[in-house]
Amino acid sequence: MARVKKLIEQVLKFGIVGIIAFIIDWGILNLLVIGVHMNATLAATISFLISLCFNYLASMKFVFVHRDDMARWMEVLIFFVSSAIGLGINDAIIWFSTSVIINPDTQFTDHGRYALYANIGKLVATVIVSVWNFVIRKWLLDAPDPGKPVNEKSVAHRIGTWSLSHGPGAKARLAASDAADAAASDTENADSAKN
Repeated sequence: MARVKKLIEQVLKFGIVGIIAFIIDWGILNLLVIGVHMNATLAATISFLISLCFNYLASMKFVFVHRDDMARWMEVLIFFVSSAIGLGINDAIIWFSTSVIINPDTQFTDHGRYALYANIGKLVATVIVSVWNFVIRKWLLDAPDPGKPVNEKSVAHRIGTWSLSHGPGAKARLAASDAADAAASDTENADSAKN
């Protein structure tokens, strides 16, 4: 029951962050499509990338808990790779709604209709990309519940432990870990000598 409650709370937080990111994304999209008469797919790419910055910071602060068994650089990489896939889905849906469903020349001949189809596409894309983002981030980025053991066979743990021993800062992390292990060993030896 506690796991279900935590998941519901997490989905609600993800929803709040997502709504704010959507407002940023949707507002910039409409500013560029309606105000500047920019191509909808290009405008959607720009607006998505801007809202993505907010989404990363808010998601990792309020929604997901950093995994201790994963380096920050890997967390950022997974977040942005999954977001790049989300951007591809977003752009494909916007392109389809403004270049396949209606004539792309509508951008110049009936701009109101073009903007409407861009917004419909954006709503569909938002739902699909939100589900994608939550599932992939929950699977790979979210730490296990407090007190629950880490599943050492999980993909997230394997990627995480690999990231700790490779990439930026790996030597410093390994040296700190070795120093902590040596200190713990010295403490155990001192305790054994007293007994």
